[in-house]
Amino acid sequence: MTMNTVNVNDVIDKAEFKTFHFKVVFLCLVIILFDGYDLAINGVTLPLLMKDWGLSAVQAGMLASTALAGMMFGAMLFGTLADKIGRKKVILTCVVLFSGFTFAGGFASNPTEFGALRFLAGLGIGGVLPNLVALTSEYAPQRLRATLVTTMFSGYAVGGVMAALFGAWFTPNFGWQIMFFIAGVPLLLLPLIWKFLPESLTFLVKAQKDEHARNILQRLSANLVLNAQTKFELSEGKISEPAFVSSLFKQGRVGSTLLFWLAFFMCLLTLYALGSWLPKLMMAAGYSMNNSLMFLLAMNIGAVIGTVGGGILADKFHLKPVIITLCLSGAVALSLLGFKSPQPVIYLLVAVAGASAIGSQILLYSYVAQYYPLTVRSTGIGWASAVGRTGAIIGPILIGMLLGMELPHQFNFMAVGLPVIVVALAVALIVRQDKVVKADPLAVTKLNTLKAQ
Repeated sequence: MTMNTVNVNDVIDKAEFKTFHFKVVFLCLVIILFDGYDLAINGVTLPLLMKDWGLSAVQAGMLASTALAGMMFGAMLFGTLADKIGRKKVILTCVVLFSGFTFAGGFASNPTEFGALRFLAGLGIGGVLPNLVALTSEYAPQRLRATLVTTMFSGYAVGGVMAALFGAWFTPNFGWQIMFFIAGVPLLLLPLIWKFLPESLTFLVKAQKDEHARNILQRLSANLVLNAQTKFELSEGKISEPAFVSSLFKQGRVGSTLLFWLAFFMCLLTLYALGSWLPKLMMAAGYSMNNSLMFLLAMNIGAVIGTVGGGILADKFHLKPVIITLCLSGAVALSLLGFKSPQPVIYLLVAVAGASAIGSQILLYSYVAQYYPLTVRSTGIGWASAVGRTGAIIGPILIGMLLGMELPHQFNFMAVGLPVIVVALAVALIVRQDKVVKADPLAVTKLNTLKAQ
């Protein structure tokens, strides 16, 4: 039967999981794997850079934050740009930036060169994250959305595992530079990403690229009968909002937008403080360098389990209670790390901390992706991520200052754990979007008008 009008969002929401979905999730996972790797190499290389270049803990913390500053600007710029020119172009551009300049970082001969290259790499790292989340969320069937987004994002933690292993295997013989050379691998994958990664279907419909959209829809549902006369519509097409930051504060979203920003700030502060300084923190607590790298490995293994498990639980319940539970568990684990325990217990606590810091961050991305309308989704994710990057910049510097003050290491771990309690409180206060719509008479009127048409 020929269909005159097709709602593309309904087709996506009700689609069966196919090879198409696997390709989207897999390619995004590979890209984000190297983003996680890029985060974790700070923790691996900072002690070595401090030794080679004679840096203090504060100087090393500031050096680690240069990439994070770039990530903040990248998230603001590329998150909004993708809603206007398409996600695929932006993702490819960001891969070139973060892979190319991270690779070049291995040739840096002094802290100034190193910092400049890390800032430029950060533009791509920060820009690619919101677009990978938005693209995966857009194509995921509704019943699997949180699971697929968090599975894709688990590559972030897998990248951390890879960095810890490579650091233990390669840096003793090849120095810290080898860690940056490995980061150039995604440049070799650009042709595959260009060929197999689809453009955002929402963008294609808005840009009236109907033939391209028709091909993708046919792959999502072979039962659809489409022809040149078929018209495509979006669920939000008649009430679409421009991709401006101001749109994030409309439709009763002011409070929740600010709470998302606070949650991202605190979560990224903890995540990057741990990612950059966990080996050094454990060394300060009396462990060897090799043992400390294994703690980094344990943290990222915990993050993989927490992320995938959290996504599955979120599809059964809701993201909010899962994120709150993860954060509170992480706060307890981080506080206990400051006290002497048997080594297996320490590994377990580090794994729980990783599940909390990285897992809750990934689930927050998924929550934001589900909260905002499609037309401003990348903008919403990008700006939440950008605000969070200020926390990411402060985190390594803050821990560097704490280490420089030579305080009891118990205090250091409690300081890292405090922000995740704030994350739990912020998420608890966020009003779910379905409740915002019920409370907003104007939104109800618009939705009723849509249903009547």
